[in-house]
Amino acid sequence: MTEPRPNRSLAFQGGTLALYGVDDQQPVPPCFKWEKARWRCEAYHYADVVDWARQHGLRDTVARWETLKLALHDDRQPHDYQIASLDAWDNARRRGSIVLPTGAGKTFVAIHAIQRVGRSAVIVAPTIDLLHQWYARLVNAFQIDIGVYYGGEKHIQPLTVTTYQSAGDLIANYGNTFKLVIFDEVHHLPAPSWGEAALMSPAPFRLGLTATYPEAHEQTGGRWRVDELIGPIVYEARLEALVGDRLADYRTERIRVDLTPDERAAYDADYRIYSDFFRSRQLQRTHGAGWLLELMRLSAFDEDARRALLARGRLQTLLAGCEHKLLTLDKLLREYWHERCLIFTEHNAVVYQIARRHLIPALTHETKAAERKQILDAFQQGHYRAIATSKVLNEGVDVPEAKVAIVLGGSSSAREYIQRLGRVLRKVGNRQAVLFEVIVRDTLDEGKSQRRKPRARQV
Repeated sequence: MTEPRPNRSLAFQGGTLALYGVDDQQPVPPCFKWEKARWRCEAYHYADVVDWARQHGLRDTVARWETLKLALHDDRQPHDYQIASLDAWDNARRRGSIVLPTGAGKTFVAIHAIQRVGRSAVIVAPTIDLLHQWYARLVNAFQIDIGVYYGGEKHIQPLTVTTYQSAGDLIANYGNTFKLVIFDEVHHLPAPSWGEAALMSPAPFRLGLTATYPEAHEQTGGRWRVDELIGPIVYEARLEALVGDRLADYRTERIRVDLTPDERAAYDADYRIYSDFFRSRQLQRTHGAGWLLELMRLSAFDEDARRALLARGRLQTLLAGCEHKLLTLDKLLREYWHERCLIFTEHNAVVYQIARRHLIPALTHETKAAERKQILDAFQQGHYRAIATSKVLNEGVDVPEAKVAIVLGGSSSAREYIQRLGRVLRKVGNRQAVLFEVIVRDTLDEGKSQRRKPRARQV
């Protein structure tokens, strides 16, 4: 190894690595490009180039992370699968994703990963609510000052929590102060703007956490690949392997209902408009997964496309709040009056309709943070027996007392189905969880239900 020279260095600059004292004629690793009179590359290459830099006499000025002596103030012992996941991550040079079902303790695994590393770390969460949950868990676990960095507050500490929206700014300015970066709900990372945070971070240790790892098609077409930014899947535990011992036993039931004659007539009329356009233009064949975006684009200037899009919207609204779905909900709430229930649907209007019908709280994206906290706290304490919601409880919310989920509507996403099931899988004694999926016969509901079934994925 060449002795470092004062005028030759590897530096961190705004999410990139820059070489000082190396001219454009000298050989460098292929990730570097000559820009603005200097060799530069994305900071996520740091782990691959730092040894080369030292061997060629460059002083490493990138690493500014601190060594931390973290005492864990949590008497719970990791389960065998949690230890196995951490060992697998260690063996993969502490780079990669751990895939565990909702309720299996991903946050607990991450806390132990932070203690194992013993260096400055940043945790990236998808929402402010999750940021605050991480903050509370980290304070309780380590009993030290924890930083938070988002629009409303910017307080940086050796352990800091941020959001995907704010991570880019944090990492561009302070990325070289964190040796470990953790992406919670890592299935969000492929989004074009959010993946850049991982690209700009020089952190050699990287951990992704999720219950629903993104499929291949969700990482193409201008979207980032998680394995390139974080590393491969290093450990995965299937839901079935943990049910009974670590997660609540559960069952799922599909309840099929019919439309009323008037609803059927309205459905058939709109379905004819929608399906005729869809078949004539063959959008799914020409645009694949992006067919809906193309329909929306065409609707701006094509009258037939606009009629089809409006018909589709009316179909969804009709199926979300049709009479027999609501009557089925009435029966289920009477049958499970002794359990705490979560009611999921797709449309906010139906959420508010259900809330008025049963005098229960509604949670939507319009619900303010303070009100949302009050509702969830009261639900946990047993003051409310049910909550109606759209998408805001799909991920990252801890409601272990909920043991009944009633799905009246949603997307065709298997991820959404798993997330909603996960809301009732937290183990509480020997209580069994149940998810009811209410679908309408001979409608688009049935196709969505089939597509929601999780498929086995090769790892």
